[in-house]
Order: sequence, then C-alpha cells, then structure tokens
Amino acid sequence: MPDGIYVVRTQRARYRWHKHKPFYSLQFYVLRPAAFVAGSISARLYCGPKGLWKLGWFLRDFGYNQDLLDRDEIDEQALMGLQGIIRISHRILSGRSVLNLDAFAPAADWDRLASAEERSSDVA
Repeated sequence: MPDGIYVVRTQRARYRWHKHKPFYSLQFYVLRPAAFVAGSISARLYCGPKGLWKLGWFLRDFGYNQDLLDRDEIDEQALMGLQGIIRISHRILSGRSVLNLDAFAPAADWDRLASAEERSSDVA
C-alpha cells in the first residue's frame, strides 16, 4: 500500500507481549479509496508507557466501547469490525521497510480528509 489515508475496518487484533515494547498486531481491511478496496494493511500499534497516547487515539477515533475504555480494558474481540481512517507511511529501519500508523480519524471525516489530501498532492 502506498503512503496515504485509508478508511479501514479492523479484521484482526492480537496483543503481543514484549519486555520493552508490548504492542497490538493489527490487520485492516481497506474500504476506501476505491482503488484499494479489499486490500489489507498489517501494522503494529505499540502500547508501552510511551505509546499509550497513540493507542487511546486509535480507540477513541475508531469508536471503541466507551465503557471499556473508561475502565482501561481492551477486549480484542471488541476491536473487530471497528471502522475509521488511518494515515500510513513507510520508513527504512535497519534495511527493512516498516509501515507506520501516523494518524487516526473517525470514518465520518473521510470526505473532508480525502479532498484535503487530494489538494495537497496537487500542490506537491
């Protein structure tokens, strides 16, 4: 998948423990833009002390159950089927291309964000 924004649905979410950097392994099904529908995006969302803010951002914008969020509970099953917007980019780390989840937004913001993205790519 090229860098950019996508409306996605969470297909799989698994917590992976790591001594220094625990993370959620996520797989998304692409819903928009039309050219990439049915594509798949796999990424990691770190949830160690430094990454909790980003996890909270993801959960909030994807409409995660507020009662569970208030209790600081993450249910992998409750993550399935959530929809929202992700902005992805790639970078080279130790000679490998790594996908970054740069930003999140509610799926309802697609029209506004897609037109802004289109305008910025026209300028570049």
